[in-house]
Amino acid sequence: MIPKKILKKVKRIEIKTRGLVNDLFGGEYHSAFKGRGMTFSEVREYHSGDDIRLIDWNVTARTGSPFIKIFEEERELTVFLLVDISSSGDFGSGQQLKKDFGAEIASVLGFSAIKNNDKVGLILFTDRIEKYLVPKKGKTHVLRVIRELLYTNPLGKQTSIKNAIDYLLKVAKRKSVVFLISDFLDENYFSSLKILNKKHDLISIQLLDPAELQFPNIGLAKVEDPETGQIFWIDTASKIAMNRLKREIDLKQSMFKKKAKKFGLDLISISTEEDFVEPLLSFFKKREKRI
Repeated sequence: MIPKKILKKVKRIEIKTRGLVNDLFGGEYHSAFKGRGMTFSEVREYHSGDDIRLIDWNVTARTGSPFIKIFEEERELTVFLLVDISSSGDFGSGQQLKKDFGAEIASVLGFSAIKNNDKVGLILFTDRIEKYLVPKKGKTHVLRVIRELLYTNPLGKQTSIKNAIDYLLKVAKRKSVVFLISDFLDENYFSSLKILNKKHDLISIQLLDPAELQFPNIGLAKVEDPETGQIFWIDTASKIAMNRLKREIDLKQSMFKKKAKKFGLDLISISTEEDFVEPLLSFFKKREKRI
């Protein structure tokens, strides 16, 4: 049975994210992600200025008056939320853990999808697949997605983005929109990322915590890697040690962004100390201009 505190959290996220979708994201999401094509809707009489290539010659011959075909966008999409729930998501230097921050972002995307009558699927992963929900429509389904985001207790601690992508490629039978939400603290996954990006419409959302980019000066600190359990000490008061560490962090982040750009990946980097609304809206608007 799901604890009451989890149900309350689901309700709180539902209220917050549905409000954002109704006020901000619904239209932007629809414009940013086009349907699979155009499908025939009906015919109507030809008017001056209509494209003559759309004339339905069979109806025209039968009625003696020119008629044209009307097409509508075939809107329905399948959206996969591919969410990293490894132990590094349990970190948070501010008011929110990375995993809770990611759950809110995934919830907004899920509600945006069902508002546009799209199907939503969920894959939660660590170094293994923790949970898979088949893509479905409707509010009841997206609420289950949120419950799983908040309630799933992972068996694994480490991260394998490659395994998650390989699994998605097996279960996604047709081209889908894929939101990959992770801190990307992993290695040896870019070749799989390239394949996923070619076969599907991939958007990578990188979650960052300020303390992971810039350690605060708190003196000698004992640090444990949440994924490996390795413990080490850092002298945060040492300028030499901290400058060296910052250079390493900055280099890794720079290389990640360069690789993403080189392979044409859509990447949104969002810090847990900022509101995720603006980065997502900005991405949707830029994407709409590209289409």
